[in-house]
Amino acid sequence: MPTLQGDEWKLLAGYIQSISGISLDESKRYLIESRLSSVMEQTRCLSYGELYMRARAEGSGAIERSVIDAITTGETSFFRDGAPFQLLRMKLLPELIARRGENNGAKIPVRIWSAACSTGQEVYSIAFILRELLGGSDRYDVRLLGTDISPEAVERAAAGVYNCVEIGRGMDPGLLARHFHAERGRWRIRDEIRSLASFRTLNLMRDFSLLGEFDIIFCRNVAIYFTEADKIAVFGRIARQLARDGALIIGSTESLVGVCPGFQARRDCGAVYYARAG
Repeated sequence: MPTLQGDEWKLLAGYIQSISGISLDESKRYLIESRLSSVMEQTRCLSYGELYMRARAEGSGAIERSVIDAITTGETSFFRDGAPFQLLRMKLLPELIARRGENNGAKIPVRIWSAACSTGQEVYSIAFILRELLGGSDRYDVRLLGTDISPEAVERAAAGVYNCVEIGRGMDPGLLARHFHAERGRWRIRDEIRSLASFRTLNLMRDFSLLGEFDIIFCRNVAIYFTEADKIAVFGRIARQLARDGALIIGSTESLVGVCPGFQARRDCGAVYYARAG
């Protein structure tokens, strides 16, 4: 298998940042090489420089999608990090429903976006809480959207099928019994949960204003490798998609203090979330 030669890592690092926002310095040279080795095999490129040239020249975008899938493979699990889901269950959703309760007999809208949903575990964790709090009531108009830059991840999320290892990471046995059914050694989300969510491929570095407005946005651990300028741009756009009284939840090791003045940090239920300033 070829190895990165000379300044090939600079070419690929620049290309990766241009298509995904992920900024990788020379210390991440090994990551570029290891993550893209499968794309090298798939495309039969003889060097990483050739891979770069073909990705830039190809009109179909197939190599670009393969690069994105390889680079953005991320860590995820059901109810990951715990506290944000307690915040959702104990504060954000009850208060949202109370504020929207006087709706002149119309359905109460509940709009939640998982902006980096990976293979769907975060979205379905939210859906379990929605089902627990709202039941199957037709009083609510639920819009639960999961987006991710990786087409492969979005396809898996939409399918809602997980293996035993994935189920073993964070899934409560009671929820497993209620919301999944076994299927040839794997577990499939039941239709009543699956129907709450929709999924689509989305690059946060590009315009997403047509998504509409959301009451709660999860955008956790997606901007860790963004440059400061890209963080400012992305969270500035996210602020415009958040309802005036909405809440943004980011990763536990991330902060918007000094990055995006459009948000104010708040703390509850052992978690930090952000409200729109003013």
